[in-house]
Amino acid sequence: MKRTGPLAALGLLSLIWGYNWVVMKIGLKDCPPLLFASLRVLGGAMILLPLLRLFRRPLTVPPLSYVVPLGLFQSTGFVGCTLWALESGAAGKTAILVYMMPLWLLMMAWPVLGERIRGWQWPAMGFAFLGLFLILDPGRTDSSLHGTLLAILSGIFWAISAVWQKKMAPPGIDLLTVTAWQMVFGGLGLLFLAILRDPLTLHWSPALIGALLYNALPGNALAWLLWAYALRHLPSGVAGMGTLVAPLVGVLASWAQLGEHPGSREFQGMLFIFLALFLVTWQHLRMQNDTALASGPEESGE
Repeated sequence: MKRTGPLAALGLLSLIWGYNWVVMKIGLKDCPPLLFASLRVLGGAMILLPLLRLFRRPLTVPPLSYVVPLGLFQSTGFVGCTLWALESGAAGKTAILVYMMPLWLLMMAWPVLGERIRGWQWPAMGFAFLGLFLILDPGRTDSSLHGTLLAILSGIFWAISAVWQKKMAPPGIDLLTVTAWQMVFGGLGLLFLAILRDPLTLHWSPALIGALLYNALPGNALAWLLWAYALRHLPSGVAGMGTLVAPLVGVLASWAQLGEHPGSREFQGMLFIFLALFLVTWQHLRMQNDTALASGPEESGE
């Protein structure tokens, strides 16, 4: 019963993040992608910064040598490439490709953090690249390939930001404070790129306003609070496995609402990638359980 609340928070978070792929795709009809990304990130920062004071978290800017690169990787790179990919790519397929992040993280964590690939993670890598091969469909030259490559790049930026956080985070730094300030710097980076690339024209339609509000309120502020709550009360492996629901929701919602029907090869590719993500998270959960069992006798003997 003690886990009912955290599991419910995790389920709500997955629904919010999953459906947001449809929301963002709709919002892009009235706003260029990088401008939308900057409004999304800076809007979320404007909400999170006052929450820091409300929750009595430090408002001090973290060391710039740490938080600025994090913002460029996590907000400018990850969010920017995600929205840019959605401009020409299907929402469901983009969601699956972006959520390949744990697989890129595995590949980066071995040489940078010394975290070796183990157990089920090996076949997971094979399934992932088989799925990616099916989705890329070598020889295809249509416009959706641009969105596919940007979605892959988005997941890579997300993984780089995770490695940066693990490797460079100052000891004792507050996670919510870092999140808010990296959004400030990353959002400014997005705004700069939007000025360079995008026409700064947007149509303030009800759909765009709703999409921006969704991203700023439930999609950012509420989502980060739900994630922090779930992660505090659940093993990280369980929390990670729960977020696998988000890309699945994205695929189903885009199928139902946007009429995006993937071809047979794309559908097979998405299934292989989803299987790979499941295996990676399952292996992480098993390793956590083994560690807990190994430390149990020591703790009981104290």
